[in-house]
Amino acid sequence: MTREIAGVILAGGQSRRMGGGDKGLLALGGGRLLDHVVARFAPQVGPLVLSANGDPVRFAGVGLPVLADTVKGFAGPLAGILTGLEWAAASTACKAVVTAAGDTPFLPTDLVERLAAAVEERPDAIAVAWSGGKRHPTFALWPLKVRDALRRCLVDEDIRRVTAFIDGRDHVHVEFPILMSGDHAHDAFFNINTPDDLAQAERLLQSMKP
Repeated sequence: MTREIAGVILAGGQSRRMGGGDKGLLALGGGRLLDHVVARFAPQVGPLVLSANGDPVRFAGVGLPVLADTVKGFAGPLAGILTGLEWAAASTACKAVVTAAGDTPFLPTDLVERLAAAVEERPDAIAVAWSGGKRHPTFALWPLKVRDALRRCLVDEDIRRVTAFIDGRDHVHVEFPILMSGDHAHDAFFNINTPDDLAQAERLLQSMKP
């Protein structure tokens, strides 16, 4: 079932708190941050692409097609979600897209399966990940049917907050547990925003080694 779902990794953030540049290309655990995201996400979906603006050559080593936003200007992750939906509608036989942030190296390996199961009886609904009392709107399953409404939201209404669009549609929250690695608890949706976060992720990776 999940192979009929396309995947989009959102890697278009401006990374101000990391000093600019592409967070996904930062070194982590002997590879790059994006390598960890792809390794956990790719087995869960069918076609997989990277959403990022600018010169796509910088992501050549990731081995994924790179989609630039179809909405002009830096419109944030909602524009990347729309671009992924329009790509999936035009280029795949998938009926839905699951998005994942490109700075989250420990994302759940059952993310797509659980999101899809939550809306099996509600095919028009958006399924959104939730953990530790917090919603993670960039980790969600989006039926392709919402793409026209999403374009209107971005272009005609100039609404750019992912949560604002979700709250105006039928949606469900899917709870993911806080995990343990040795003696340390961690959220699978822990994302890298600062150099301290990157150092913490490195320590967490080390604690996960057998």
